[in-house]
Amino acid sequence: MSYRYPVSRPQFGGRELELLSEAVTSGWVSSQGPFVAEFEERFAAWTGRSHGVACSSGTTALTLALRALGVGPGDEVIVPEFTMVASAWAVTYTGARPVFVDCGDDLNLDVSRLEQRITGRTRVIMPVHVYGRRCDMDAVMRLAREYNLRVVEDSAEAHGVAPVGDIACYSLFANKIITAGEGGVCVTDDPHLAWQMAHLRGMAFSPEHDFVHKKLAYNFRMTNLQAGVALAQLEQADQFLAARKQIEAYYDEGLADVPGLTLMPPRDVLWMYDVLAEQREELREHLAAQGIETRLFFQPMSRQPMYYDDGWERLRAADFGRRGLYLPTHVGLTRADQDAVIGAVRDFYRSRRAA
Repeated sequence: MSYRYPVSRPQFGGRELELLSEAVTSGWVSSQGPFVAEFEERFAAWTGRSHGVACSSGTTALTLALRALGVGPGDEVIVPEFTMVASAWAVTYTGARPVFVDCGDDLNLDVSRLEQRITGRTRVIMPVHVYGRRCDMDAVMRLAREYNLRVVEDSAEAHGVAPVGDIACYSLFANKIITAGEGGVCVTDDPHLAWQMAHLRGMAFSPEHDFVHKKLAYNFRMTNLQAGVALAQLEQADQFLAARKQIEAYYDEGLADVPGLTLMPPRDVLWMYDVLAEQREELREHLAAQGIETRLFFQPMSRQPMYYDDGWERLRAADFGRRGLYLPTHVGLTRADQDAVIGAVRDFYRSRRAA
């Protein structure tokens, strides 16, 4: 179905076509092209970190981070219940076991439940900055130091949230704050971890390139084509974040005090504008009929078939998953677009009260 007001739409108003064309005409289209290293350096600097490692997706970024930290079979990694399943999959790809922690009111990992999930096998805590809300990293880092654990931040939805863990991982998928279509990037201050991630990303070739590979590695490389687009997007990142902040404020004002709708806590950066809605499915049908796309919240990891736990329905993550949705959120939205969305939501609940 085609929507007049899609949930997400990439914004290409900078030098994307220019740099993409340069990559094509130069012949440097593979991962060896110069835009890759330039993007890595500039993205790391933008986040306040020393090293960047570009790769093929946010999921592969998490996998590289965990592998670089030595995570493998027999280890445990703490992951939020409320997240995209890729967070947990990255753990499973290493042979380790994800251990889940329920969410708090802000949808992020509930740090008050974190310590009780730490065991002798725990190696890493993986907080996720859900929908652009920064997890309580002070508490996470305090426990990580106390138990000698490493921290990998899943920042897929949170470009602009300053990282503090050992490694932070970002997605460059088409619906993210900046995009390369597909892609990911890891940032760290540790040169050894950066080297390890780059080594594993590129099939663990030796310096001699003699086709003797001493460890199981991956082809998780980013192409020069993608890096050119990512560079152009990065040049606009601060502008995008400012525009998204205005979108958030306008929704907050327009949707305040709507009976049946609960606004969520403020976001540190706006990825998606999320709300809790009574009669959610009926609201979605009403909005869809007017060309307005919505998306549902994540479901608990313990509901996923590969991680199934029959207690999943009692989780707070499950309750949020049953009630939540997010509205169109991208920098191409005009005030008129937002007025249309806000008006449609208000009309729905007004008609229900009148019935």
